[in-house]
Amino acid sequence: MARQLRFEYPGAVYHVMARGDGGKPVFLDDKDAKGFLFRLGLVCQKNGWRVHAWVLMTNHYHLLVETPEPNLTAGMRVLMGTFSQGWNSRHLRHGHVFQGRYKAIPVSGERATDGSYLKVVADYIHLNPARAGLAGGKNGKLVTYPWSSLRHYAKGTPPEWLELGRVLDGFQLDHGPRGRRAYLDWLESRATTPKSAISEAATASLRRGWYLGEDGFRDKLLNLVSQAKRRILKPGHHSGAALRAHDEQAAERLITRTANALGLDAATDWTLLRKNHRGKLLIAAVVKRNTAMHNQWLAHRLHLGHVAGLCRNLSELMRDPQAVKSITLYESSGD
Repeated sequence: MARQLRFEYPGAVYHVMARGDGGKPVFLDDKDAKGFLFRLGLVCQKNGWRVHAWVLMTNHYHLLVETPEPNLTAGMRVLMGTFSQGWNSRHLRHGHVFQGRYKAIPVSGERATDGSYLKVVADYIHLNPARAGLAGGKNGKLVTYPWSSLRHYAKGTPPEWLELGRVLDGFQLDHGPRGRRAYLDWLESRATTPKSAISEAATASLRRGWYLGEDGFRDKLLNLVSQAKRRILKPGHHSGAALRAHDEQAAERLITRTANALGLDAATDWTLLRKNHRGKLLIAAVVKRNTAMHNQWLAHRLHLGHVAGLCRNLSELMRDPQAVKSITLYESSGD
């Protein structure tokens, strides 16, 4: 099965999460939770990671982690592997502890004035116990939940690998008791609302897929894809929204470039040209040979009719030596 793409670069920030295999409980007692945090601390110390927020729930966990060096995969391999081995040994079980690979969503970690994206994820993580009905509001203070970094925000004495300042900076709060108390009051008030509501916009951003940030941050990630294109785009090696976005971006550039070479206006209304128009088919062939965009996307984008008809027309086109020569020329025109 194709794997989701991992973005690694110096200073990257990620929302990391993993769920128990089949949704089963992972943190059955305090020893399980302490064992995970102990291993997390070792990994942070060895790899230089900084964690900004974390929570352990019964069957899953969330981390907001910053990697000064591009070493997320190496560190997570150790964390997940050693914890799973220890967990199986302790509970006299075998097999997978977590369900598939962990999920790691890149978060824009720029030290902007409001740090908006980082604080959205931190809020989401810290409010997990409230959404589960375990703490907050009528279930008592949110800060009393024992397996969350929020208790360290309350005390102001975190372990070395937990950094409080970045989240507080996101709210423009000082790092002392007053700022930390203001952050706690903010979360406690959020925890009293139904499902400790995160705003609809924030929820949509968190769930939209493969990154959390502005368009410029997305472009930075797509540029990383381009830099490692040969390795990343190996068939079956990776999949996911990041690669689809990368290929769509590349496809649009190819459409513009090839249309110009053909003397067509890239902004033309493609519906004005017949479905089997040779120029449109030449453009489709160039895109298809140089990206992973599927026939359905091409048919819709260039108004080439049904996919079955497009496949027939492209097959016929590729039997024409002159067409193949033209396609090769258009491909090399951008080098």
